[in-house]
Amino acid sequence: MNPKLKVALVSTHPPGKETLNEYGYYLLKHLQQNENIREVVLIADRLPAGETYGINNAGCPLTIETVWKFNSLMNPWHIIKALKKTKPDIVLFNIQFLSFGDKKIAAALGLLIPFLSKLAGFPAVVLLHNIMEEVDLKGAGITSNKLLAALYRFVGTTLTRFVLAADMVAVTIPKFVETLERKYGAKNVALVPHGSFEVPPQPAFTLPAGPKKVMTFGKFGTYKKVEVMIDAVELVRKKSKTELEIVIAGTDSPNKKGYLERVKEQYAHVNDLHFTGYVQEEDVPAIFNDSAVVVFPYTSTTGSSGVLHQAGSYGKAVIMPDLGDLGELMREEGYAGELFESENAESLANAIQKVVENDDYRRELGEKNYFAAVSLPMGDITDWYYLHFLRILKK
Repeated sequence: MNPKLKVALVSTHPPGKETLNEYGYYLLKHLQQNENIREVVLIADRLPAGETYGINNAGCPLTIETVWKFNSLMNPWHIIKALKKTKPDIVLFNIQFLSFGDKKIAAALGLLIPFLSKLAGFPAVVLLHNIMEEVDLKGAGITSNKLLAALYRFVGTTLTRFVLAADMVAVTIPKFVETLERKYGAKNVALVPHGSFEVPPQPAFTLPAGPKKVMTFGKFGTYKKVEVMIDAVELVRKKSKTELEIVIAGTDSPNKKGYLERVKEQYAHVNDLHFTGYVQEEDVPAIFNDSAVVVFPYTSTTGSSGVLHQAGSYGKAVIMPDLGDLGELMREEGYAGELFESENAESLANAIQKVVENDDYRRELGEKNYFAAVSLPMGDITDWYYLHFLRILKK
């Protein structure tokens, strides 16, 4: 009989709004529901005054330790202290390179925590959502200076070695595995699929009455730019009788505060353009279900896409830029969509028009994406993590 484990999860979580909060929400939920986990400790970031983590998932007991803060230099100290207090069997880190801060020292210190966790006697597994070799530093809003970019790459390589000192590093894209094994000689990297957050019942693939909603979802301003989507829809409106509504669901990227406000002012003349602001978890299904198509107006990629998996789970057609990681992800996991030339409004307009004017094609894409999503539910992914946990603990 397999032992039941006490797992610490170091992650952001709603209502916190920092990066990977949504992935953290579903990862925690499915860890709690896994029959092989006896208790979960969520080591989360501190919330603004008046906000609390009102988590009420069914499943095993949950302890919440709100001990770290974005851009704090004391995060390693506070997180290791929380681990010593709660004494988990193993620690799972849900992170990317800027999870603990967008200031250089705070971000770097945060990436040392899995290594420090292992030194403190707590086996560490890192789910790393991006790697420095695949990050477009200019596109991600980090730096456009070539000298600084070279310095970032050097520091990033050093920090990656520290991350790889964990017991296991999980990545969601095959190319990331290849890079870490080739460049760093890593022997502890595992490909673990991203997984679909929820698997609702098979949708009807019908749409509500009224204009067809062209939707994008995320944190915008760095490598996710909404201007090209708005321009593309305006082009479609000039040559198509299909009524369209533009929905921009989400917030500014932490590195681009005020971006969406500026876009609102720039496009104040555009009809049926709606900005939802931050979308609460309970409102996410309606945002997707009401949409005809989900657009990814990305200029570069930094890893796997949670939004793609969400779109699939709700049976939505998607329109993606023809960029390496996203195209590879679609092929690897069986998703389907229209591709467009990144930052090219005319190319995107053609893709949107092709989907919204042909309901049979829209449904076909939605069905393919739904079945790709249900083939890799998050519950199965947490089973994979449990098996890796056992292997590590038996060493």
